Amino acid sequence: MTTLRHFETPLLKTSFHPRTEAANKLWSWGNWGGYTTALTFEDLSMEHSAIRNTATVYDLCPMIKYRVEGPDATAYLNRLTIRNAAKLSVGGVHYTAWVNDAGHLLDDGTLFRLAQDRYRICCQERHLNWLLDSGHGFDVTITEETEEIAALSLQGPTSAEILRLGGFGIDGLKPYRMAEFALGDGWLMISRTGFTGDLGYELWTTPDQALALWDRLFAAGALHGLRPIGSDALNIARLEAGFVITGLDFTPADTCLREDRLRSPLELGLGWLIDWDKGHFTGKAALHKQRATGTKWSFVGLEIDGNISAEGAILYHDRKHEIGVITGACWSPILKKNIALAQILTKHLAGVNIWTEIYALRELHYEKLMMVARVVDRPFFNPDRRRATPPGRF
Repeated sequence: MTTLRHFETPLLKTSFHPRTEAANKLWSWGNWGGYTTALTFEDLSMEHSAIRNTATVYDLCPMIKYRVEGPDATAYLNRLTIRNAAKLSVGGVHYTAWVNDAGHLLDDGTLFRLAQDRYRICCQERHLNWLLDSGHGFDVTITEETEEIAALSLQGPTSAEILRLGGFGIDGLKPYRMAEFALGDGWLMISRTGFTGDLGYELWTTPDQALALWDRLFAAGALHGLRPIGSDALNIARLEAGFVITGLDFTPADTCLREDRLRSPLELGLGWLIDWDKGHFTGKAALHKQRATGTKWSFVGLEIDGNISAEGAILYHDRKHEIGVITGACWSPILKKNIALAQILTKHLAGVNIWTEIYALRELHYEKLMMVARVVDRPFFNPDRRRATPPGRF
């Protein structure tokens, strides 16, 4: 791995930066894990529309990636994560999470089984020290490979057709499966995964093949509405899909300063991930106790009256008793609804009128709005095309 002088390079450039830089008409950039990442390229509404109506690409290079390999790789991952890695077959992907000994959530992410004894973990935050410490006693090697993998998310209804036109036979690829293809002098792994809740794929290759991959996709997508998107449009899509994101919907336990802000998978609506029968894993005893006694907090989806986004709003019972907070919100263009994700005290979930305190900026002045919120099922948006195999031709 190349040694980087981070103090001399405040923000690193990804393998796709020559293309994203040229496309970023607004010059709107942000920091993702120490990398320069686009927030909005040209028009936020058009970028979101492309996710739901045509196709988009999003630079995934800053996503943290760890390679886990060795004879004990499966046993190690079963100790580390709350889901059963042994049930994941080679060529499969699943969503998972990991906690500390007290059952508090550290991070969530996707686990790829690349071979019988080799996996890849993809996540939002860096956890190398925790992963290495958790490997004590296991015959396993854990390596960060973020800089070794160039990754691109291709999402939207026409994404499958673009891959077909690009020469990649993905018709038999089912959701949460992956396949490998030739790309120039190298390789391309395509997984049917994504963070938009729509038909889509994630493409994984080496940095030297990145620009050729980008150009090949845009040549194939010229008549299928392909456009790059930034993090702002992706955030709207992930809210519509009801997906949790680290640092926004919860604070990782290893960086959380206030004890009352710590959350468990059960409190974040991720209890369905836990395999209680797989044997011991880190945090199992604490989670088992919490399951028996019940959770103080719950994570829910909300529909809110009006059309003003409720990002960061406080939730109230009877307009005066605080009962929770909204962690992510937007006006959904595809649903034509005001939606939100929220942490709320469990005891207030049933039979209580929930009010949302929203401050709307109108001509330089904020106006306080108290709007009614209703708990609804997630995901908010869940199209059939996301699961169809082979994907339809849009």
